[in-house]
Amino acid sequence: MADPIPQLLPLDDSNRELESNVHPRHWKNPTPTDPYHLVIIGAGTAGLVTAAGAAGLGARVALIERELMGGDCLNVGCVPSKGVLRAARVAATVRESEDFGIHIRAGFDFDFARAMARMRALRARISPADSARRFTELGVDVFFGQGSFIDSNTVSVRSGDGTVTPLKFKKAVIASGARAAAPPIDGLDSVNYLTNETLFSLTELPSRLGVVGAGPVGSEMAQSFARFGSEVFLFVHGDQILPREESDAALIVQKQFEKDGVTLMLGSHGMRLDPDREGVRVRGKQEPGGCPYNVVVDQILIAAGRAPNTSGLNLEAVGVEFDSHGVKVDDHLQTTNPRIFAAGDICSQFRFTHAADFQARIVIQNSLFALGPVGRKKVSKLIVPWATYTSPEIAHVGMYAADAADAGIAVETYVQHLEHVDRAILDGNDAGFVKVLTKKGTDQIVGATIVAENAGDLISEITVAMTNGLGLSNLGRTIHPYPTQADAIRRLGDQFNKTKLTPWSQKILSTLMRLNVGK
Repeated sequence: MADPIPQLLPLDDSNRELESNVHPRHWKNPTPTDPYHLVIIGAGTAGLVTAAGAAGLGARVALIERELMGGDCLNVGCVPSKGVLRAARVAATVRESEDFGIHIRAGFDFDFARAMARMRALRARISPADSARRFTELGVDVFFGQGSFIDSNTVSVRSGDGTVTPLKFKKAVIASGARAAAPPIDGLDSVNYLTNETLFSLTELPSRLGVVGAGPVGSEMAQSFARFGSEVFLFVHGDQILPREESDAALIVQKQFEKDGVTLMLGSHGMRLDPDREGVRVRGKQEPGGCPYNVVVDQILIAAGRAPNTSGLNLEAVGVEFDSHGVKVDDHLQTTNPRIFAAGDICSQFRFTHAADFQARIVIQNSLFALGPVGRKKVSKLIVPWATYTSPEIAHVGMYAADAADAGIAVETYVQHLEHVDRAILDGNDAGFVKVLTKKGTDQIVGATIVAENAGDLISEITVAMTNGLGLSNLGRTIHPYPTQADAIRRLGDQFNKTKLTPWSQKILSTLMRLNVGK
């Protein structure tokens, strides 16, 4: 690999360490062991978990990766973004220190280059878990190159020097993931723009940053760069950020964005990009009203959508159906070719690392033990939470109210606002809530949303309850340490339990108490 992969810029010690782990320059592909029980294309989370699990069960496994092991999560997604977010939160805390009686008399400077260097060092520190060396030690044959199907029992690997190696398989797994998509914006091809694949290579803070797309990536990075000191313009197609979330949750985060200095360009339509001597000129209109805007930014981040990595796989040759959303699979993660499975972002509606992890576990069982007692697991049985790591965070699991209505499920809603939770008040993080939906007339939890600084951690308690069939009343009987923000969840259990105290039962209890006092 003569030239560095773009995600590995700048070529400092940290990125060289990362490279040595996830795509060693002088790696020699092994001699194949035919046939493999599993050949896996893609060494992101889904591919790595499948490979490690199958090899641990004694299967012969080949793992193919054309770029960086660890996939988006390690290299250009979860890991670097959370390193950046942490630095941004520290900057915000320092700015707010006066509220806590801490006076920084000389002011402070934010060293963006150092913060990014810290992120790269931590990414490199984490990378051995996803390394070629580790997986080889686990008994996996690791191949670097482009994987492509030849027929229903053969995958070829084309390495960087042009060498083509055929691998025979009994079963195969497509885990090639997804990449940043280029949305249909006029003039996009005429300007240099950032995506999540290049953003984390920055070493200088843009004075002005435009962000197109207000999903998780766009929202997290818009807030972070504003906290670093960039003038940030967030271009949003709809009338709120985080369009997947309910408005009451999204609006809390939106208000914090405004406090952090993010300029929200809501209702943005008809966008056009043009090169400008100072960077990129962004034109368009804001609806309703058609108010025009004309903004110049130094850099622009495109964070509007993902596209599945299906090119080069030659899926047509093996009868694997796919479309613009990815590879088509059934509830067992089996493709239209019964010998080939898929997992992760290439086929999932849940494009999260943790979802890919648990889909991989299903693939291991269904591909290796389809006829045994542990086979035929269903992806529809997974209860998948997710979180957006803005400040405050938004986390969700299960159904939204609209989902329940569409499914014809009557629900009852219980809400605990953090402004009435002692720990949230004491921390100064009382903007948010915990909301739980139960099936009407029961304590069965069908969905939950949390808006809080640590919502991504808090949601797990509710996910555990849903996974194990524990109702909201059980959470009300669970003792929480005082004071914690998680006590908000217990209070929702109390709310439910109080609904069982009907006027008639209250009257009976009052009568019994009077009789008892009389004795």
